[in-house]
Amino acid sequence: MAFVNSPGASTTKRTRLSPQQRRAQLIELGTEMLADRPLEQISVEDIADQAGVSRGLLFHYFASKQEFHLEIVREASRSMIERTAPDPELDPFEILRDSIANYVDYVAEKRDTFISLLRGTASGDPLMREVFEQTRTTMAERTLAQLAGLDMEVTPTIDLAVRGWIAFVEEATITWLRDPHITREELIDLNVNALPAVALAPGMISALLGADADTDA
Repeated sequence: MAFVNSPGASTTKRTRLSPQQRRAQLIELGTEMLADRPLEQISVEDIADQAGVSRGLLFHYFASKQEFHLEIVREASRSMIERTAPDPELDPFEILRDSIANYVDYVAEKRDTFISLLRGTASGDPLMREVFEQTRTTMAERTLAQLAGLDMEVTPTIDLAVRGWIAFVEEATITWLRDPHITREELIDLNVNALPAVALAPGMISALLGADADTDA
């Protein structure tokens, strides 16, 4: 429905939106608020006020404040995954660097949002952690697909190494956001070069140990 506030109260018109559009609008407003406040400080009252709806109407679209916050996190995650999607026009080596560069730029633009979600109180919520883990899984699967494109056999060890590398990239980037002692390009190089160092290390170490054993024999 379309609403117009009565004279004397406000002249703001409330735009008629479908239920799906209204729900999407509320989630978008929530993700925008993440730019200047932690997730736990996004209030239902502020969102309802900006959307021009009543607090009660907001709960028509979300069962609880927790569900609303969860949808905000899901949207932020979806946005990051979309922003860092591999460019199929590039070769596998270029894809990796391009994806990491897009990741670094994305989180730098949304610095407070990124740190708030991964280091704030939201990180302790089981449902929030599930979203974070799904995001990491998507990123790991993309990376494994790129390694397969380089004719590298994706073994369980490589799979585990890539997931550890995802955690490294996340931690290194968060630390850089808080205290950028190195340049953007240096951070990207660090993150990119860490992948072969982690993924190839087990095979290299085994080869070296094997060579040492042959020498001793």
